[in-house]
Amino acid sequence: MKTVNHISRILLGITFIFSGFVKGIDPWGSAYKFTDYFNAMGIEWLTWAAFSLGILLSLAEFTIGVALLFNIFLRLFSSLALIFMAFFLPLTLWIAIKNPVTDCGCFGDALIISNWGTFYKNIVLGVFAIIVFVSCKIITSILNTKFNKLLGGTFVIIYMFLVYYSYNHLPVLDFRPYKIGANIPESMTIPDDAKKDIYENIFYYKNKNTGEIREFSEDNYPWQDTVNWEFSDIKSSLVEKGYEPPIHDFTIETSEGVDIADNFLSDENFVFILVSHDLRQSSLKPQERINELANWALQNDLSFICLTSTMLEESLEFASINEVPYEFFNCDEITLKTIIRSNPGLIVIKNGTVLGKWHYNDIPSPEEFQNKYINEELL
Repeated sequence: MKTVNHISRILLGITFIFSGFVKGIDPWGSAYKFTDYFNAMGIEWLTWAAFSLGILLSLAEFTIGVALLFNIFLRLFSSLALIFMAFFLPLTLWIAIKNPVTDCGCFGDALIISNWGTFYKNIVLGVFAIIVFVSCKIITSILNTKFNKLLGGTFVIIYMFLVYYSYNHLPVLDFRPYKIGANIPESMTIPDDAKKDIYENIFYYKNKNTGEIREFSEDNYPWQDTVNWEFSDIKSSLVEKGYEPPIHDFTIETSEGVDIADNFLSDENFVFILVSHDLRQSSLKPQERINELANWALQNDLSFICLTSTMLEESLEFASINEVPYEFFNCDEITLKTIIRSNPGLIVIKNGTVLGKWHYNDIPSPEEFQNKYINEELL
């Protein structure tokens, strides 16, 4: 029984640590997921708190996980773990049944599991939480208690530093499909043998004699009996999701709605893409450095564009006020938020491969870019 207690504590602690860590180093990703939940629940008025709640949730998870793993104040933190599971177990059941979001976000972008998979996972964690809570008085620490507290506190401090760094720059680990080294065209490709979506069709036919409309499946719908039945309607529902490429919604649209992404993805030279999902909320702090880099790029026949979801009129107004030298193109807001966790942020691609990404606090000067990318190629 002692072994079961320790295994439950360790596995529960590691899971909480992992969950809190991957969400904490991507604070804006956590905020976007909270926003998705608020919209799904009809409480959009609470979106103002999404960022703060994301930080608090990830910090709480990580701290509880560290305390469980190192056996620190086990009575307190096993109680908190049990409260967490008591809250999230019914919540994830609701998500699995209603499917308001396709991804629960419990492990950020690091590990995507189905909504039902999340619920089953929480059942197991709930059992672990109960075991640890019940046996917390008899679980003894292998290491010195003071050493455990020192080690656990050090882990939490390092974690908080990483969260702060990721907020002011970019996530220290990038689990998204647009990470450095990713080739966008390849990530958009669907293999020939990829699994297809499976749908279930429900047919509705009207009886010509009685006027009754009946429901039929694909196995028994009376498509050949035109004497007695007349087609009325059909409804399709997704039964099983097929293969979806990592990148499936990347576009670079002109004001006329023409997608010219291939022009830039096939460019054999450097392509600078400034990303601002909303120009109205875009930080103006780096604008001077952005304009300097854009002017240098354009003078050297390198493409420099801005992708935004903002309407054309507002984009032109922004360009005029800030004297920007680059063109604006449109892309879906969610896609832009996925590409980079900064508004604005900068990525550089070549032959469709992401070579570099920068938070607006780290926009490189022309000299810095040349030293890192162009001069290295000449060596």
